[in-house]
Amino acid sequence: MKQSAAERPDPTPQRKAAIARGAALEHTGKVQVESIPNFNLDRTIFKTLEGKVARFAVTTRVAKEVHWDAAAAQAVQAEYGAARSAHPLPEVSAELLQFLVRECDFDVEHADGSFLDHLYFCFEYSAQHYPGRSPLVMLLHSILGTGTNTFAMGADKIPALRKLIAPSEWVQIEAFPSVLRLLYAGSLRRELRQNLHRADAIASITFHRVIDNEPITMSGEALWVALNYQLIHLVDFLPVANWSAYQNDPLFILFRDLHDLLGQAGKREASVDYTASPRSRRLEGELQGMGAWLTTLIPASVSERMTAKSVTRFSERIGHSLDYRIAWA
Repeated sequence: MKQSAAERPDPTPQRKAAIARGAALEHTGKVQVESIPNFNLDRTIFKTLEGKVARFAVTTRVAKEVHWDAAAAQAVQAEYGAARSAHPLPEVSAELLQFLVRECDFDVEHADGSFLDHLYFCFEYSAQHYPGRSPLVMLLHSILGTGTNTFAMGADKIPALRKLIAPSEWVQIEAFPSVLRLLYAGSLRRELRQNLHRADAIASITFHRVIDNEPITMSGEALWVALNYQLIHLVDFLPVANWSAYQNDPLFILFRDLHDLLGQAGKREASVDYTASPRSRRLEGELQGMGAWLTTLIPASVSERMTAKSVTRFSERIGHSLDYRIAWA
């Protein structure tokens, strides 16, 4: 069913738990995870993936249906209801909602539900757990492109969109797709780690906007804000259960590394609690075919290299440069 961007969807229990507690959470023992038969990857944001191996690996991760234990789901609902009562969501202007409905196309599935489900989760989480910054950024974070070259709007509509949001919000919105790709490519993370001792010494960073390859320059402070937004975004991609078996998932790898990097730099402003799973690789409440099991055996380092190459190819297809430069004070 086609959704309207003006209507906030009801989050899944996994999303409700994350919002209520301000954390990335594993729900092993509380859910049953089943594969979705006849899953169509071409109905998702991953439709542009090429190569049988890559498409199979992604399908095994996203083609899942989660069934919650009734008592666990009820407990999550109670926590979420209390969180919503204590933290009312900010209003989104009628003009912006009209723009999203009339000018943008969000009719594509995401890793879990629809693209709009994902956007509104990020909006809700940010409103409650990153209160010093605008949650509107997260509602619009992928409007100028996803990591797989799908676009909700064309570059010709940028002037109209900019009129509807604050300049500080636009800085983050236009940068978000580019920063995500730079994180996957790896060089930016490595440079930041090598310079953790001078995290406050970034004068600016210059890179290219995904949708049209236009140059962007943002301050060092804005970059650290952008990385906090990225951390919130990644919460929505973590497996619902059996974390130990999915340590090599590229999104999980990036989440763990960014969570640690921001912590080491003293720049983790958003409230995103995370505790590594102590469980064994033995799956609980989830059946897994031989092919899907084999994908979990790929070393994390290999998974990262494969992802970096994939991101590079996606950028090359649309003439987007992954070059960037940090100016150190």
